Amino acid sequence: MTASSPSPQAPQCAPNPQGNPNPGDPQGNPQGTLPAALQRFCDVYASLEKETLDQLDTVYRDDIHFADPMHELQGLPALRRYFESLYTHLDYCRFEQLHAYASHDGDAQVGHVSWRMRFVHPRLGGGREVQVEGLSQLRFDEHQIYAHRDYLDLGQMLYEQLPVVGALIRLVKRRAVA
Repeated sequence: MTASSPSPQAPQCAPNPQGNPNPGDPQGNPQGTLPAALQRFCDVYASLEKETLDQLDTVYRDDIHFADPMHELQGLPALRRYFESLYTHLDYCRFEQLHAYASHDGDAQVGHVSWRMRFVHPRLGGGREVQVEGLSQLRFDEHQIYAHRDYLDLGQMLYEQLPVVGALIRLVKRRAVA
């Protein structure tokens, strides 16, 4: 199986809701623009597929540190293997960037990108499309990202999609809000 998308092309990163992705940007990026490394991240992920995974090399440094709720990886080769495995097991996977902004944490450039991931895994959710929203926190230099941490609801992405466990989790959630 290959991970391709029947859905329309995802939009490019949009500024945050206030319309200014770079409040007080000391790098001098014009209002409404993103630093090059952050814009490249948005562009690559908007069209990422199994056949385009080599583009990850343009986004990340060789020493990238990547973490999400299930994995912690060090180095570009480990990250490429992770994505190759991910896209091999999915019918498709697409990322839609919702908003992006850049700021500084001391001397470090930091970017935040909110996104929606849409994917189909034949064993999750009865083979139906699953949507999960999340946030990527990125640290980068002038050219590439060296730290990437994803925040997302792992229950929504995985556990709720399992036949027995998913029904139990959804029941608990309904009762918690009732």
